[in-house]
Amino acid sequence: MDAADLDYRVRTLSGCIPPLLVSRLLELGHAGEVEFQAGRGEWFCAREWARLLGEKGRQAQALETLAPYAATGWWPATRAEAELLESWGRVEEAIERARPYAQTGNRLALEFFARLLARHGRGDEAFTLLRAGIDDWFLADCLVDIAESAGLDEEAAALLEGRVEAVPPCGDPDCDNRRTEPSNAIGLLAAIRERQGRIEDAIALLHTRNTTSVNGRDQLADLLARHDRIEELRAYAAVEYHGHAARRLAEVLEERGDVEGAIDVYRQPGDSPARRYHGAVLLSELLARHGRGDEAIEVMRTLAESPGGGEDWIIGTLCTLYADHGRAHDGLAYLDAVKARRDGEEEWDFFRMRLPLMADCGLLDEAIEQAQAHPEGATWYAAWSVSDLLAQAGRTEEAVAILEQHLPFNSSLLARRLIDLGRIKDAVRVLQEPRPEPAEPVWTGTFSTEPPF
Repeated sequence: MDAADLDYRVRTLSGCIPPLLVSRLLELGHAGEVEFQAGRGEWFCAREWARLLGEKGRQAQALETLAPYAATGWWPATRAEAELLESWGRVEEAIERARPYAQTGNRLALEFFARLLARHGRGDEAFTLLRAGIDDWFLADCLVDIAESAGLDEEAAALLEGRVEAVPPCGDPDCDNRRTEPSNAIGLLAAIRERQGRIEDAIALLHTRNTTSVNGRDQLADLLARHDRIEELRAYAAVEYHGHAARRLAEVLEERGDVEGAIDVYRQPGDSPARRYHGAVLLSELLARHGRGDEAIEVMRTLAESPGGGEDWIIGTLCTLYADHGRAHDGLAYLDAVKARRDGEEEWDFFRMRLPLMADCGLLDEAIEQAQAHPEGATWYAAWSVSDLLAQAGRTEEAVAILEQHLPFNSSLLARRLIDLGRIKDAVRVLQEPRPEPAEPVWTGTFSTEPPF
């Protein structure tokens, strides 16, 4: 085994048996194959097999399963060893397994090691290890978490306070392009102040952010909701660009049983396309949750008919609503109208929306025929949908044959079909077929004027 090869296969899920298919093999009773592949370099098999051995009390064999992987110096394997040891109550051994990697400065190892120490009453030691990495947003986030359990909030706040005074990266004091290091310093300091009960300070800090939302959540909106400051949240939601504060307000109102109030929040148009598009989707989901499917469909249909609303993801959401509410025929009629407006043209991204609707209408065979006859029906991306239809019709061997024409693009789905047919060796062979790493583009010194740019 080679650490670089392991890392590439695990990162790309290529040339290996991925976690979902390891679970599928076990679910169908093929534990022997998982054990066999665990000894042949299949990391996800080895990790799951070691976990199962540990659950059966066979701890030595579990560690033996992981040992060849850890011997390569690959951190994820050592982490898996440490996690098993900790789960068995062998905490000191877990700490000693992880320590050498943390000492090299590997940020993933350092974060894991620090949390491991903190979970077992050594928060002071973990805090000391992390404070030198305060410039790194990832390690700073870990440090603030550990500070809470270790009673070191004020020490963590002191480290962050000087960093929320953003410094112009260009060195010009008049430069407006300011940043903090770490980038999440304001949010982390605000989290500490909230824990300390200094809510006004936390709110004031969060109003100074340049980036208000991370992964679809707004920290200020969440804070206001937690502390029942609904009118402040309402005022913030009215001006927040992305619509994440409006979403949090609607969530709070729905939780309190004020469904009409939540609906009104989403009906506020806002000033940004993000709020208009995503707000409509969230409104339709809210209406559907409360048994108002026809209203939900109307919301999405109005959006789809508005200027700029005819995008595939919007129409796809509308078609899903039609299907979920027993109106597949109406969904097909709507797609017919869209096709007519496009002079009879229907590219695959729109055509594929027809297929589940046709199946719901009892037209499964017709859906298969039309999909295969479509101008893009012989492409690798169409093969996914065609194979699903064939499998739904009980024609699994044909579904397999379709996917085999487009390897390696559809290898995971093909392998699942083969596993379901009991063709385990064929499935493993397909998954283990190596894929060449993509070549790095060579810079020629000129820019292209042709797409993709």
